[in-house]
Amino acid sequence: MARYSFLWVTLILFAGSLVGHWLFGWLAFADEQAAHHQAVEVGPYLNLMARDTFENWQSEFLQLAWQVGGLALLYYAGSPQSRGDDERMEGKLDALLRRVDPEQADEIIRALDERYPGR
Repeated sequence: MARYSFLWVTLILFAGSLVGHWLFGWLAFADEQAAHHQAVEVGPYLNLMARDTFENWQSEFLQLAWQVGGLALLYYAGSPQSRGDDERMEGKLDALLRRVDPEQADEIIRALDERYPGR
């Protein structure tokens, strides 16, 4: 549970804001219908709130989700940019290992490559 605490807090905040958005939207819709002497109906309310919710998601949530999720996906899925950093780091570590223990460096590197195969 603690390992995913950021996820749980984010989901709780998301759900709370969504429920609040729909609740206060219902109150505003009911007031507006009463001001126009019309019956408060669920159908037009659901249509209005779904439209408003998707407009907000399109302009805010989806952009942020793509910026965070897309970057993570492209970085870890193996975009050319992410491989360059990994290969550079691995090359530096191999060079350091060869300097520290030149006699066993190749054997250690081979064992690590077998244990943690690349992409």
